[in-house]
Amino acid sequence: MSENKLTKKYGLATAICMVVGIVVGSGVFFKAQNILQKTGGDMMLGILAWIIGGVIMLVCISAFSFMATKYEKVNGFVDYAEALVGKKYGYYVGWFALMIYYPGMTSALVWLSARYTLVFITSAFPSVQLVIPASEGGCLIGPECFALSLFILVASYSLNALSPKIAGKFQVSTTVVKLIPLILMAVVGTIVGLCSPSATLVNNFNAPVQTTGHPLFAAVVATSFAYEGWILATVINAELKDAKKNLPLALLIGGIIIICIYLFYYIGVAGGADVNTLMKDGASVAFTNIFGNTFGSILNLFVAISCMGTVNGLMLAMTRGMYSLGIRGEGPKPRLFSQVDEVSNMPMNSSVIGVFIVGVWFLYFYLANLAAYNWFGVFGFDSSELPIVTIYAFYIPIFINFMRKSTDLGKFKRFVIPSLALIGSVFMVGAAIYAHGIEPYLKAKENGVFVFPVLFYLIVFAVVMLAGYLLRNKSKADA
Repeated sequence: MSENKLTKKYGLATAICMVVGIVVGSGVFFKAQNILQKTGGDMMLGILAWIIGGVIMLVCISAFSFMATKYEKVNGFVDYAEALVGKKYGYYVGWFALMIYYPGMTSALVWLSARYTLVFITSAFPSVQLVIPASEGGCLIGPECFALSLFILVASYSLNALSPKIAGKFQVSTTVVKLIPLILMAVVGTIVGLCSPSATLVNNFNAPVQTTGHPLFAAVVATSFAYEGWILATVINAELKDAKKNLPLALLIGGIIIICIYLFYYIGVAGGADVNTLMKDGASVAFTNIFGNTFGSILNLFVAISCMGTVNGLMLAMTRGMYSLGIRGEGPKPRLFSQVDEVSNMPMNSSVIGVFIVGVWFLYFYLANLAAYNWFGVFGFDSSELPIVTIYAFYIPIFINFMRKSTDLGKFKRFVIPSLALIGSVFMVGAAIYAHGIEPYLKAKENGVFVFPVLFYLIVFAVVMLAGYLLRNKSKADA
């Protein structure tokens, strides 16, 4: 074994691709439909929702970019929590990320990668037969989907554990690939929508609106999940060349790219079909109308590759989770999990426990969401999105203490941006509680059923954090 230290192996391009590649997953291909439904077809309101969601993300990114110029250790997010709030808080942030946040999203993304790979295969090659026919949901719940999900999980783990440099190159490649259909639709869809005899895009902006309740709030809730994930890029802090310069640049450049992609893609999709059709059938009809049926099938392959790129970024973070605790002398068996392999320069023991935790969450995800019988009944919750409620809650003390302690910074960096990020974080927490707690509770109540997913998630959260408390290596951690 070599010295327990990760080498500087990643450049600015890889870091930017991590930010863009993790955030831009499968959701962006379908959020146009969701946003239109929430706003009742109001294009301008939808654009405003994308902008508000993007601004919240960007101010949070800006605040963390300021932190990145001041603190550098082994895992950006945990480093900032530890430096600004305290060693114990940093540990619990890292424990939560390792045990719930990373694996919850990763388990859902490996399934999505398998799902859209099968959708592409069965649409491009109709002769391929699944155990459960594709028309009956075989691409979602069939044994082929389950087996392919496990293969993608193991392949992603192997790539990151054995060859981190290749994993970085894969992240760059998948980011480029996933941007192709988005940029094509943004450019071609807008041109076609403006120049076609039917002037589809112009008509969509002038179409009658049908809204109820609070459409802007509901639309921003929908965008909030599309913008999630950028914080994961900070896990390569110790492996990024000139991290104090490149990490802030990667966060800001990546964030701006994401906002532009989402906004112009949304407009481009509206150039491919009328609003009512888009609300009913989604963005795929716009791709088919503009590029033909063949490209419509290929789109599913792009979505699958997009998901795989996100899985790669998540697994990159997951393999380093226990290491970031162990190197601090915290968590279970810190000496074991802080070891770095001298050949691969990877924390192999940390990687092994990381993929095991993802496997546990994948089992839960499958039984709670995909199995023929929901094993958890009303106790089931969305393990891919609900952790967002908590991650933004964890941001709040960090932003408050950053304002309190950063006496060497000017007022703009010390107060203005962190205050806006604090407000945005509070909004995200409230938005997630509304979307996954209050709204499903009210709908279920009408049918005489008690369903409150946030409550059941919080119970699991409490149990996991209690385990973290019991397993914390207090004697060394507090020394």
